[in-house]
Amino acid sequence: MIKLKGKNVLVYGMGISGQSACKLLHEKGACVSVYDDENRFSNIFNFQKEPLQKKYDFVVVSPGIKVIGNSLITHFLANNTPIISELDLGYLFSKGKVIGITGTNGKTTTTSLVGEIMKKAGKNTFVCGNIGQPISNIALKTDKNSVIVCEVSNFQLELSNYFSASVACVLNLAPDHIDRHGSFDEYLRVKRKILTGKRTQKIVLNYDDEIVNKLIINKKVLYFSKKILNKGVYVKNNAIFHNKTKIISLNDIPLFGEKNLENVLAAVSVAIKMKIKPAIIKSAILNFKAPPHRLEYLGQVNGADVFDNSKATNISATLASINSLGENGLVILLGGQNKDFKFDEIFNQNYNFEEILCFGQAGQEIYDCAIKYGYQPLLFSSMKQAAFYAKANAKTGQKILLAPACASFDEFSSYSVRGEIFKEIMFGNFEKIEMQS
Repeated sequence: MIKLKGKNVLVYGMGISGQSACKLLHEKGACVSVYDDENRFSNIFNFQKEPLQKKYDFVVVSPGIKVIGNSLITHFLANNTPIISELDLGYLFSKGKVIGITGTNGKTTTTSLVGEIMKKAGKNTFVCGNIGQPISNIALKTDKNSVIVCEVSNFQLELSNYFSASVACVLNLAPDHIDRHGSFDEYLRVKRKILTGKRTQKIVLNYDDEIVNKLIINKKVLYFSKKILNKGVYVKNNAIFHNKTKIISLNDIPLFGEKNLENVLAAVSVAIKMKIKPAIIKSAILNFKAPPHRLEYLGQVNGADVFDNSKATNISATLASINSLGENGLVILLGGQNKDFKFDEIFNQNYNFEEILCFGQAGQEIYDCAIKYGYQPLLFSSMKQAAFYAKANAKTGQKILLAPACASFDEFSSYSVRGEIFKEIMFGNFEKIEMQS
């Protein structure tokens, strides 16, 4: 734990994480200054218009701040001003056991399920991190008996040097956020930071993911797999087992798709590392409802099944959606703001899509890529137009899937807003707009 009383601290970035960091710092007696690139909350006391003109004992950087090419961070590093992440700050003032869950896809579902298992087991549980509530917001509420289930993103890990989970879980690793990190290698380097190398750290890894499988680990690793393993958490005879103990039948899992099966396997593995009894794990899974916008079944429109996977903001998540539903009869909506992806992997596998609806800032690029592989896609200027088209032409036997493979920020403030608008268009009274293709 670091001493904060009387320290001059700058919080860089005033999103929800920055605000939580400010509150923690203030409660611990620090002299807090704030700075934000977009001048959000510029009326706050001690807002710094010229943050370089003052010296700080250390700087707390919010996860939304891009590090590479940031002149302000470069300045602090050059002047030997200590920098920590908001994740580090919250961790340093937290008590109890910390479970850290990261990966390219499935973090929120897995974190939520682990949280429910811990609560079912009677643990004083806090679910936090990238899932919505920053760890700084709950740190001072914890005690030695607490369990902190933390969804950890690459943005949070980028400047992290202190965060060390008692149990660390890596779900999967695939190209994402290249626009932030500059390369896939750098993205992987950041993600690996969750594995601290401490002998006491217990580790859960996805045996089926080639990159995760090769991570350097200690002897306290527990693998999970959709294949049969000699030891670990695995699928056999249509059920999940830990070694020779049956945990739950697949038919009893209230989540849809192969990707969610992977998430459940991971959550079971984490729970076992935390010494939770199988009956409690099963009971929590049976009563679990996945967070929205993650291959969420919405219902039928004119006989067509409609699925919302707005959270599929990268290629691997989109492919997982396709493989879960099967491509026959699939009407897929792709587009948004590209994160420096190439889309060939979606179209070079000879999927038998019924229709491909491309939209948004990346729409033309996706459209051209689909044409290159012999498809006949349609192009729309917005997700709204693509959704209205899908609804107007829906018919029995179709599966209409929003799995954009892109960020939402060209049209919406978040993937969740994008998903809600999609749902409202398909089933609500969203005001109809002129459709152009």
